[in-house]
Amino acid sequence: MQRVVALFERPDSGPMVRYAVAGGTVAAVYLGTPLALTSFLGLPIEVAILIAYVAAVCLHFNLQRHFVFRHVPAFALSTRVQIVRYVAIGAVQYPTAAISTALLPGALGVNERVIYVCTAVTISAVFFLVLRGHVFHAAAERSPEPS
Repeated sequence: MQRVVALFERPDSGPMVRYAVAGGTVAAVYLGTPLALTSFLGLPIEVAILIAYVAAVCLHFNLQRHFVFRHVPAFALSTRVQIVRYVAIGAVQYPTAAISTALLPGALGVNERVIYVCTAVTISAVFFLVLRGHVFHAAAERSPEPS
């Protein structure tokens, strides 16, 4: 157990390990919630994705800010700006997932749940790069003013 804790705290690998743990947690919520809601409650997949998306985004934002990037002494962006950027990402991410699960199963002859999982994995990989570079980056250290 001490080795696991040490891995979380290492400056070189800690953020990546914490990102993987946070991502796994969020993925379980984002992927599991719609599957459970469609299977047990019979909700349409698009409605279940929306519910899961809201829960996952809230969880993801908080885990990124307070767990994954806890080593960053100061973010370049305020919390408000980070939230605005999350909303902008959501304006692309949710419709993409909903449209793909509505259109691709019939076109490809594949179950909508398979399409949903494939779409979620693809979107997650793309938006990881966006989040890392444009939402949770550290504030630049200012160089001392010349005298």
